[in-house]
Amino acid sequence: MPEKLKVLVVDDDTHIAELISLYLNKEGYETKEVCNGREAIGVFSGFSPHLILLDLMLPGMDGYQVCGEIRKISSVPIIMLTAKGETFDKVLGLEMGADDYIVKPFEPKELLARVKAVLRRYEKNDSAVDRMIVFPNLSINQTRYTALYHGKELDLPPKEFELLFFLASHPNQVFTREQLLDQIWGYEFMGETRTVDVHVKRLREKMPYEDVWQIKTVWGVGYKMETR
Repeated sequence: MPEKLKVLVVDDDTHIAELISLYLNKEGYETKEVCNGREAIGVFSGFSPHLILLDLMLPGMDGYQVCGEIRKISSVPIIMLTAKGETFDKVLGLEMGADDYIVKPFEPKELLARVKAVLRRYEKNDSAVDRMIVFPNLSINQTRYTALYHGKELDLPPKEFELLFFLASHPNQVFTREQLLDQIWGYEFMGETRTVDVHVKRLREKMPYEDVWQIKTVWGVGYKMETR
């Protein structure tokens, strides 16, 4: 039998966590429920989930902090859960490494659709043909999720790596910020597109100007990896 996909449900409301698990179990997912952020980090390695449903408001360590700690060790997909009326900075959530977010209360069908969409996207990436892109002084290995700049490995969080790899995979092709959000974060982001600018800025800081290639701003449009 194929391995069941595992989902770690992190919510301090045990009733909501149990309800989410019930929905997911009916669809064939294996779940584990935890009620606080520190416990989630401790359980993560042993459970090895394929996806995390992470409540924003948690005791001791909030969802942003948990997301940041997980992103230091894994690119596992994370969907943030927020209660209606809570302050949730969508840009900050994406910058911290979240893949999607959903507002409570939600319909079971919506939750399942989001979970399936995010998992499909990661499954597609995992099954893609191994690829390595090489520019002068830069090599990007998709399989190992690593990028070498002047022979030294760059410290790139998952979304920075994915943005770099995507732009490098389409040299001299211009993409709008909306297109990049859709390609890298995988869903239509309703709101500011500043998160793309922030990620591009960080990449440029880590890879100063090169004569033969650069991530170039196309004013009024978006960005491209320009090569000469």
